[in-house]
Amino acid sequence: MEMGEEYFMKMALREAEKAFEEGEVPVGAVVVINNRIVSRGYNMVEKLNDPTAHAEIIALTSAFNALGSKYLPDATLYVTLEPCLMCAGALHWSKIGKIVWGAQDIKNGHQVYTEERNPFHPKTQILTGLLAEEAASLMKAFFKSKRGK
Repeated sequence: MEMGEEYFMKMALREAEKAFEEGEVPVGAVVVINNRIVSRGYNMVEKLNDPTAHAEIIALTSAFNALGSKYLPDATLYVTLEPCLMCAGALHWSKIGKIVWGAQDIKNGHQVYTEERNPFHPKTQILTGLLAEEAASLMKAFFKSKRGK
């Protein structure tokens, strides 16, 4: 099976589904180096009673531990939702090589990414909108279930 951008975003969506099943906001992430997933994460804010336990932070911390490094210049993060400002800061400091996200987060996204205004490391490549409909559908289903409709 071809392991391209879409494959890895589907793996991030699987992580988001785990979050959904556990009553967490369904965001998932995977860190990939050389076409190999080195870490995974999904939102665990409720489970850990920690507002910083976002999918990106869980995946980054796991990658740092697995690789024994605080920088990830050769890695790509696939995340189902646009990173928030906190996660954008963590990604900046990780010096990650590439970030790919699915759905935009109008309410809580970092909201500052333009070519001129980039919260990420200057060498980080950005790709947005990959499987955005799938990621957005999962979010909508989650919040609809919380409202009881």
